[in-house]
Amino acid sequence: MSLSRFEKISLGIAGVTATGIGSFIMVAPNAFYASYGILLGDNPSLLSELRAPAAGLLTLGILMLTGIWRSKMAQLAVASALIVFLAFPAGRLIGLAIDGMPSGGIIGALMLEFAIAILCIVAFRRRILPQS
Repeated sequence: MSLSRFEKISLGIAGVTATGIGSFIMVAPNAFYASYGILLGDNPSLLSELRAPAAGLLTLGILMLTGIWRSKMAQLAVASALIVFLAFPAGRLIGLAIDGMPSGGIIGALMLEFAIAILCIVAFRRRILPQS
């Protein structure tokens, strides 16, 4: 599957974002979450529970970036970008509805994730929507 320039740029933005966030949480979860006003402490179980999905996010980000250069991985990269950047804002919106208003940093993250979701939908619409 060959990607257009716009699709590659969109995958790049999604991939760099996912890889960056996943890496930051893996290496320094306390610092990452403190930037949102969340204090984690030194509970090894909690830190493990945060690092595990961060490793998944990092891996999916690398997969997104790989799809830019390896056409055989492009379809999987596109699916990964759509899954990550549709699921994250969906989860945050559910949390907003159930738990109430989070910190401004979390709302900022929601806006960024939503923007990348829209970018991915626009970029990959011909691949995900039925052609008429």
